[in-house]
Amino acid sequence: MIAAVMPVKDEEKRLKKTVETLLSVPLDIIIPVINGSSDSSCSIIRQVGSKRIQPIYFIEPLGIDVPRAIGARAALDKGATAVLFLDGDMEGDIAKNLVDLISAVYEKHADMALTNCYPGDYITRLPKLAAAVLNARIGLNREIGLEETIGAASPSHGPHAVSQRFLLSVPLREIAIPPVSLALAAKKDLRICVGTEIAHNELGSPGKDSAHADLIAWTIIGDCIEAQHVYRNTKRRRSSGSVEYQGYHSQRRWDLLDQFLSQ
Repeated sequence: MIAAVMPVKDEEKRLKKTVETLLSVPLDIIIPVINGSSDSSCSIIRQVGSKRIQPIYFIEPLGIDVPRAIGARAALDKGATAVLFLDGDMEGDIAKNLVDLISAVYEKHADMALTNCYPGDYITRLPKLAAAVLNARIGLNREIGLEETIGAASPSHGPHAVSQRFLLSVPLREIAIPPVSLALAAKKDLRICVGTEIAHNELGSPGKDSAHADLIAWTIIGDCIEAQHVYRNTKRRRSSGSVEYQGYHSQRRWDLLDQFLSQ
């Protein structure tokens, strides 16, 4: 069984197209994790009317990446042997890329198939903050011995897919910090690869204001630093020098996640 997990929080402008993309892909179930939405996202999901769509609702926002862990648990409980992760705001024409990711897991036996969002010379034209995030991702991938295999690819950026073996090997709680889940997968010698290539601007995600972009960047940098410590078996921290990279990390609802995972 192949499942898709789709975090949704106030995505009414792009959600319908994203759902249509998922419905065009050979998936058995689609699990929207609707959390903290105050717009018409819930109505859009209901109106689609497909039996493949099996939403989970949370009144409160779960925080960045936590819905992935929630959805992963639900997918595993339903018997999924491969899980695709796609954010609810990615309305790009990426159906073929999603099929490629599923194929990498389901047919080529990868345990984690990532997206390369920096093809060709795209990487040389990044603004300063994006370059800092990229360096953090490369630093982690080098640390875990995968830089030559996956370059700068990360489960923090773009759709990706994982195997049932991944879900049974890596604590589901750690999926809420994607770079940590990557580091643990590498530590357990799971098969990790780049399954497809999509330039960032082709994902169809909305543009972000500078304050939000800064917080996302600091979140991912902190996640990568934390992942390095997890890989080394040292005390978790999110600081480099005198700088503490928290970003949106403090808004992750570990209490709601732990409650869901304990059911």
